[in-house]
Amino acid sequence: MKTTRKRYSADFKAKVALEAIRGDLTLAELAAKHGVHHMMIAAWKRQAIDGMASTFSGAGDAVKAASESEVEKLHAKIGQLVVER
Repeated sequence: MKTTRKRYSADFKAKVALEAIRGDLTLAELAAKHGVHHMMIAAWKRQAIDGMASTFSGAGDAVKAASESEVEKLHAKIGQLVVER
């Protein structure tokens, strides 16, 4: 018998991860409260903490600038190819 895995929304994961980060309840208590395995909550907590570091690192701005530069180059190349035809 095939069972489908439960999919949780990003909002739900963020809410539970934030509760885990606060530390008011243990992972076991959070798992019982939300009906989720405690290992999933631990993974969501770890992902949230890792994601926070990248939010404040400014690396996103560098990636955005690089992608905008790449887009400009590609637009120029498209214009050149259109003119050649």
